[in-house]
Amino acid sequence: MSQTDPSNPCFGCGGGNARGMKLAFEFDEPSQRVMGRFRLGPEYQGATGFIHGGIIATVLDEVMSKVNRFSNLRAVTAGLTVEYLRPVRVDEELRVEGFATRRDGRELYHEGEIRNTAGVLLARGRGRFVIIDPERYNKKHRESGEAAMSPGADTRARSS
Repeated sequence: MSQTDPSNPCFGCGGGNARGMKLAFEFDEPSQRVMGRFRLGPEYQGATGFIHGGIIATVLDEVMSKVNRFSNLRAVTAGLTVEYLRPVRVDEELRVEGFATRRDGRELYHEGEIRNTAGVLLARGRGRFVIIDPERYNKKHRESGEAAMSPGADTRARSS
C-alpha cells in the first residue's frame, strides 16, 4: 500500500490531518484499478456498530479520486452518487476498488466499490470529475492568500 503524505491535510488520504482517515491506496496495473484494504473504527460510526453513510461516501470519493491521481491527472469531484447496498460494520475488514469507466473531454467518469472480505458488495459509488489546470489553481489561491497545491497534493473540491 502507498503511504499517506505527512504534509497532505486531506481528511480522507492525508497524513497531515490529525483527525483524518489516512486512507492509503495502490494501483494494480493488470486490472487498471485503484485498491485499498482497511478497517474503519468506531469513531466513524453512525448508528451503533455501523459506519456512517457520509464516511462511506468519503471512502468512495477517495478511491475514485485516486484513479485520477494514479493517471497523473488533476481533477475535482463534480458529482457523486452512492448506493448503500448492505450495512458496513465497524472494524470490518474492507476492500475498496475504484476504476475509470469513460472520459468525455475534461470530464472523467469512475466507479468505486466497497466489499467485505467475503466479496459481498456493500456500497457502490459513481463519480464525475473535471480535470483542472494545477498552475491556474495555484495562482488563484496564492492571490487569495489560501494555501497553494503542491505537485503531489490532492485537488478535489472542498466546501466551506
